[in-house]
Amino acid sequence: MDFLQPHFLIQLFSASILAILFLQSGLDKVFDSKGNLEWLNEYFSNTIFKRQVKALFFILTTVELLAGIVSFLGVIFLIFIGVKELAFYGAILSALSLVMLFFGQRIAKDYAGAGSLIGYMIFTVIALYFLGC
Repeated sequence: MDFLQPHFLIQLFSASILAILFLQSGLDKVFDSKGNLEWLNEYFSNTIFKRQVKALFFILTTVELLAGIVSFLGVIFLIFIGVKELAFYGAILSALSLVMLFFGQRIAKDYAGAGSLIGYMIFTVIALYFLGC
């Protein structure tokens, strides 16, 4: 395998960024679940989600951790085996996490916050394209 091939480098670095992004975000939610839940309860207090915050928090945390773990394993598989499927599945889970976050922010009428996710989503879609080729 040619490690300096641009296509491979795009796959490797995009999977690495998604692994870091979602492992950090998911682990932050695990290690500071109380603080995150308090903030989210206030954030969604005037929305249709006000009674489902805890369940939705658990679902989002799980998807983010899966996205990070699968992306991390995808990096390992890319480097040592040359297989990109796990990185591709990690990117799919990453996109799902971003859609969930975007939806929640739109429901909370945090339009600036939702808009800030668009860059991450564009990056993730590009990663999906290069990992799927």
